Amino acid sequence: MDPIQLFVPTFRVEETLDQIRVCLEKGWTGLGYKTLEFEEAWKQYTGLPQAHFLSSATAGLHLAVAMLKHTDGWADGDEVITTPLTFVSTNHAILYEELTPVFADVDESLCLDPASIEARLSPRTRAVIFVGLGGNTGRLRDVIALCRKHNLRLILDAAHMTGTRWLHGNHVGGEADVSVFSFQAVKNLPTADSGMICFADEKLDAEARKWTWMGINKDTYARTAAQGSYKWYYDVEVEGFKYHGNSIMAAMGLVAIKYVDQDNAYRRQIAAWYDEYLADEPRIVRIPMSADCIPSRHLYQIEVDKRDEVMLALNQANIFPGVHYRDNTLYRMYHQAFGSCPRSHAASERIISLPIHMRLTYQQVRYITDQLKQIVRYLDRG
Repeated sequence: MDPIQLFVPTFRVEETLDQIRVCLEKGWTGLGYKTLEFEEAWKQYTGLPQAHFLSSATAGLHLAVAMLKHTDGWADGDEVITTPLTFVSTNHAILYEELTPVFADVDESLCLDPASIEARLSPRTRAVIFVGLGGNTGRLRDVIALCRKHNLRLILDAAHMTGTRWLHGNHVGGEADVSVFSFQAVKNLPTADSGMICFADEKLDAEARKWTWMGINKDTYARTAAQGSYKWYYDVEVEGFKYHGNSIMAAMGLVAIKYVDQDNAYRRQIAAWYDEYLADEPRIVRIPMSADCIPSRHLYQIEVDKRDEVMLALNQANIFPGVHYRDNTLYRMYHQAFGSCPRSHAASERIISLPIHMRLTYQQVRYITDQLKQIVRYLDRG
């Protein structure tokens, strides 16, 4: 059996090269042209009212926090409630703006538990960041209601949620003040690396476009398209960042977006195979998907005892899964909160993300599940 990796990106190579070739022939690879085209394609695909293409989802998370802090007048030290079970970009975004991350625990979906959020509220709470882990909505609807009740901003870390839709058909993201999606190479809509930030407020979207181009109030594409002799004149209004996306990544995205629903359907098929062949093994706990969504299935997660031993045994069988994620309070940066979220910590010690990608076959899923069941049974006897 050849090595079975957790993620293997799939690109429609010739179609993608055709899109990139247009950028090279026109001599325009940066901000504008294809980035604008991709933003329109994203709005049509999701139905979200705003979309701004960025260099990464990490940039988007920082921008989301920075914009809301600036707009709402938050003070240094104000609090943002977040999860410890996420990639560190989520929580670094809070620290970048001299705010305080307050960790709430997760529920059985491994997404934030609304009761734990409510228990962490204080007079200095300004926002909640909800991470849709693996494309799952968890109890997002309850979190939305809680934020409205307490007049809190809601940031949706939707890095895994491209293609996740509510049962009534709407794409996730419109319920939050701002949603951030990832198009990094192993995500469901792959480029090399890029992201999209979607504000509910049109004014915030317009303001963000200055912040993502060093605070300059006219981007290079707008200045190039301008008429007259003074197109190089612009003002610098804020201390901004270089977070905008480029046309090469957008060209890749314009191809990938056409296949998202088709690819996600296959991911759900893989998940269904895993469900079927793991259902008879009580030692393997499958992480449930919310019943109110059609998920992207970016991840297929399980919990097992002796996780590290299971991982090593799978590696010996040429299977290379992952862990999403380590409890962030184990890291030096966030260790002051260690022990505050016992469910997250327990899950962090037990979770495995099984391989799930477009090149994975039915036969490989059968091999993975057979090996996994043999391993957990053997370790249980030991």
